[in-house]
Amino acid sequence: MGKILIIDDEKAIRNALREILEYESFEITEAEDGPTALKITEKETFDIIFCDVKMPRMDGIEVLAKLKEKGIETPVIIITGHGNVDTAVDALKKGAYDFLQKPLDLNRILVTVRNASNQQALQKETKTLRKKINKSAGSNIVGESAAIGEIKKMIDTVAPTEARVLITGGNGSGKELVARQLHEKSERASMPFIEVNCAAIPTELIESELFGHEKGAFTSAIKTRQGKFELADGGTLFLDEIGDMSLAAQAKVLRALQESKITRVGGDKDFKVNVRVFAATNKDLRKEIEAGNFREDLFHRLSVIVMRVPSLSERKEDIPLLADHFLNLIAEEYGQPKKEISAAAIKALQELKWTGNVREFRNVIERLVILSGKSIDDKLVKAYAVPNFG
Repeated sequence: MGKILIIDDEKAIRNALREILEYESFEITEAEDGPTALKITEKETFDIIFCDVKMPRMDGIEVLAKLKEKGIETPVIIITGHGNVDTAVDALKKGAYDFLQKPLDLNRILVTVRNASNQQALQKETKTLRKKINKSAGSNIVGESAAIGEIKKMIDTVAPTEARVLITGGNGSGKELVARQLHEKSERASMPFIEVNCAAIPTELIESELFGHEKGAFTSAIKTRQGKFELADGGTLFLDEIGDMSLAAQAKVLRALQESKITRVGGDKDFKVNVRVFAATNKDLRKEIEAGNFREDLFHRLSVIVMRVPSLSERKEDIPLLADHFLNLIAEEYGQPKKEISAAAIKALQELKWTGNVREFRNVIERLVILSGKSIDDKLVKAYAVPNFG
């Protein structure tokens, strides 16, 4: 069910709690004093911590304070004798989840553990939802370089219009983020932002994904389904990696842009749609047109405004800001204090080639956070920034 740490200098109390909690399928770790327990929490995480008040070397209130300083949010249940109730109440004010009086009562232990477990589950669910919300809502574009300044200026100019935008740039450079910023600063910000990764959808399914299908249109079409154009009605449709879209789907997208209406696969009824379209690609679409892989008329429909997102190698002066940004995000996601990074480590990061751009950079920062101690130095960067696949 979960992991529980028991901190108590009395072996009899530890044994009693262990017997009760192991019967409830918890995995138990014991510590006979505060310093030992704090060392354990540096290497392991727990769902619940039981902590006695009166202990040698360090009392339970000090242990609680140290845990809070480390940013450990695990519920701490204080164990106290009859004469220490005031101390236990003080512990509650300082962040303890609850307290139990000696002699320990079986039912009270189980109820408290159940409530603490439920609270932990709710906190984890809240963090997960917050991460999803943050991801869907996007975030500000990080950087103060001249190249990023031009992108921000262009977004502010273009977003309030109804112009279609073609966003170009390498993989991981931030094309989706630019599209989200355009949407969030537009008159359609309160309406849906619907994303389609054209490269991730099989060719035979892309038309159904974009335009929907009627029941019975094909073998697996067991019910009528709306497509992304309908779902984005009133808002914005972002066609990511549009250079990978089939010519047949391109023709239907062109019609949707020209006539503002779509027809579901297997249907004969037209549906009016009011959608602003942003498209993105890492390909040179003019070369794709010459090769016969992309429609020139669709290219001109999509490229009313063309925005090129610079690669990370073109704006290495933004690396300190990006590092700080991702260190903050990762600390929040992991529920841990933010890791510090040295100036030498930043310089080492700036000397690397970032073929995967900002996406690769974010992954590297997360790897360094996981493998580092209290801070990230240049030695760690040189050792682990580039993964060893050998």
